Amino acid sequence: MKEYQTKDIRNVVLIGATKSGKTTLAEAMLYEGKVISRCGTVEDKNTVSDNEELEKINQRSIYATPLYAEFGDKKINFIDAPGADDFIGGAYSAFRVCESGVLVINAQQGVEVGTDAFVRRAEQIKLPLVIAVNQLDTEKADWDNIQNSLKETFGGKFINIQFPVNAGPSFDGIVDVLTMKYYHFKDAAGAVEVLDIPAEYKDQAEEYRAALIEKAAEFDDALMEKYFEEGDLSEEEIHRGLALGVDSAEVYPVFCTCGKKDIGVKRLMEFIGDVAPAPACDKAKPAALFIYKNAVEQHLGEVSYFKVMSGSITSGIDLEDPSGNKERLSAIYAVAGTKKEAVNVLNAGDFGCAVKLKNGKSSTTLALPGSGIKFDKISYPAPKYRCAIKAKVQQDEQKLGEALKKIASEDPTVQVEYSKELRQTILSGNGEQHINIVKWLVNNEYKLEVELFAPKVPYRETITKVATAQYRHKKQSGGAGQFGEVHLLVCPAEGELNTKFMINGKETQLNIKTQDISEMEWGGKLEFYNCVVGGAIDLGFMPAILKGIKERMVEGPLTGSYARDIRVFVYDGKMHPVDSKEIAFIIAGRNAFREAFRNAGPKILEPIYNVEVMTPSEYQGAVMSDLQNRRGMLGDMGADKGFAILKARVPLAELYRYSTTLSSITAGSATFTMEFADYQPVPGDVQSKLLAEYAAQETEED
Repeated sequence: MKEYQTKDIRNVVLIGATKSGKTTLAEAMLYEGKVISRCGTVEDKNTVSDNEELEKINQRSIYATPLYAEFGDKKINFIDAPGADDFIGGAYSAFRVCESGVLVINAQQGVEVGTDAFVRRAEQIKLPLVIAVNQLDTEKADWDNIQNSLKETFGGKFINIQFPVNAGPSFDGIVDVLTMKYYHFKDAAGAVEVLDIPAEYKDQAEEYRAALIEKAAEFDDALMEKYFEEGDLSEEEIHRGLALGVDSAEVYPVFCTCGKKDIGVKRLMEFIGDVAPAPACDKAKPAALFIYKNAVEQHLGEVSYFKVMSGSITSGIDLEDPSGNKERLSAIYAVAGTKKEAVNVLNAGDFGCAVKLKNGKSSTTLALPGSGIKFDKISYPAPKYRCAIKAKVQQDEQKLGEALKKIASEDPTVQVEYSKELRQTILSGNGEQHINIVKWLVNNEYKLEVELFAPKVPYRETITKVATAQYRHKKQSGGAGQFGEVHLLVCPAEGELNTKFMINGKETQLNIKTQDISEMEWGGKLEFYNCVVGGAIDLGFMPAILKGIKERMVEGPLTGSYARDIRVFVYDGKMHPVDSKEIAFIIAGRNAFREAFRNAGPKILEPIYNVEVMTPSEYQGAVMSDLQNRRGMLGDMGADKGFAILKARVPLAELYRYSTTLSSITAGSATFTMEFADYQPVPGDVQSKLLAEYAAQETEED
C-alpha cells in the first residue's frame, strides 16, 4: 500500500437501520477498491465486515468493523457500524473518528426509527452525511415513497444527485444529474455503460439538475451571483458549492445504489473522494493517535484500532499515554476486517491498528513522550437494560468477574458493577439482545455457565412525621461494664429547620449545641443535631451516637434499604462515670433511631426514571397503554419527523425487559431512552407487598 497524505484520506462511517444493506454495500466498496476480488454475502456468511462468529450466527452486524478502499488517488477508510439500537456503541465509536457518514436507507422502508436515531446523533455533532438509497432492486422499492420520507426527515436539506430507472426487480440504471449521464448496468456483476440521458428521462433530469444547481449556489456568494446572472453552474462549480454545504452539514446529497449488484457504488465512492471532507488533522504536530476500539482476535490476541490524530505514526515508534506509561508500536497495519496489511507509516488522519499493546484500551491517547497531548474519551449513551448475573457454580464467581471485566473493556457500552447495597452483580447494556451477546461470550469464550435474572430495586426508606424514642444499653458481666442511654427525636429533613416539638406531651424548645449535616453516598442527607443540656451526655460521645445512626441507615428498618432525608435531634440521655464507652453509645444510638424510625410514618421510596419513546404513530396507542400498565405517568407528547414522541415517568421496578416488550409491540420499530429522575414514595399496596416480602426473607434467613 502506498503512503497517503492527509488531504487524500476520507474517513466515513456507514450507518443505517438493521437490514438497510450496509454490510452488502461495504462489500461492493471493497470490491471497487480492489481489496477483494469477489463479493461475499450475509447469507453465505463470507463478508469481510461481518466476520465474527456471532455475526455469522445472527446474520447481522454486531461490531463496528473498520475497512478501507484505495480508490482513484484517495484512500477511503470506512467503518461498517451496527444498525441495531442494542449495538449502537459501535456507531458512537465511529462517529468519534470519522469526518463524514453514508446514511444507508432501505428503498422499501424509507427513513426508519433506527435510521432517525443515527440522523439525530449526526445532527448533534454536525457530521456531514451522504444518503445512499439502497436495495432499489427489491420488489417493494418505491422512489416516490422515499422522496416523501426524506422530505419529512430532512426538510429542504436533502438534494437528489441521482434518480433510479426501473426501480424494483428490473432496476438497471441511474440518471446522474451532476454529470448529466445515464449509467446503465448491463449485468449482475456491475458492468456499466455510460450513455446520454434517454429522451423519456430528460425532463425529470432537468428538473432535478435545476434544484441541484440552486442548492449548490446557496453556500457561496460568487456561485450565487453567477447563478443569478447565467442560470447555470459548471460541474466543477456545483462540486465546490456542494462541498461547502456537505462540510457544514447543511445539505445531504442523495445517491441510488444496490450493493448486492454493485449498482451505483463506484459513483458514490467517486463523490466521497471529490466532496467529502478530509481529516482536520495536522501532520506537522507531534505524533499522536486515539484508540477508538479494541478487540481480542484469534491468532493475534488484543488488537487496538486507532486514528492518527497528528503527525505520523511509524512502525517501531515509542509513545506514551497521559499517565506516562510507555508503549512501543512494533508494527502497524492498515485494516480491512480480518485482513491486516503491515505498513511503515500512517499519516495524520489515517486509520490503522496495532497488536498486543499494554495500554491499548478504547478511548486511550498515545502520543510522543513529553507532548502532553490528550483527547477526550468517547461518550456513549446511557444503558437501557439491566439485569443481575451470577455463576451457576459458586466457585466460578471470580472467573466470571474477570470475564465480564474483559468483555466490558472491549465493549465500553457493557457496564458491570457489584452492588454492595443489593448484594448482586449488575450487568447493564443497550438491550436484551446486547446482554444475550454478553452471556453467549461468557458461555462460549470463557466456558462459564451463568444465570441472568431480574435485579433487585435500590429502594430507599424515609419518614413522614415526627417521632421520639429512647434506648438504654446496659451490659454488666464482671469487671468494667457498658452503659449508654440516648433520647432522640426524628423528623423529615425538609423545609425550614424547626426546633419546637411536642415531647412526652409537653411543648419543648430544643437548643442546638452542635450539628453535623451529612450528604449520604446513596443520595439524600442526614441532619444530626446535639441538643443535650446539663451535661447529660458528654460531648465526646456524640460522634459515637451519630455513627450508630449511620450504621442503622445503611440497612433501613423496613426492607433493609438505605435510609435518607432525616433529621435527628438528640435531646437527652444518661451516662455512667465508669461504664460509659463509645460502643455503648453506638448501640444506644442505633437502636433508639430504629425505634423512632418505625414510629415516624416510615415510607419506602422507589427510583423513578424519565423515559422517552420514539415510535411510528400507528403504535402510539399500544406504547401508551403499556407505559400506563407499568405505573408510568404520561407527560408531554409530540412529533418529530413523522414519529410520535412519548414522555413518561416510570418506576425502575417496572422497566425490567422494557426494551424487549417495546420491540415486540412495535415490530422492532421504536427506540427509547431512560434517565434517572428522582425518588418517590411507592403506592400503599406496593409498600405492603414489599414489607411482606422482606419479612418472609428475614424469616427464611432466621
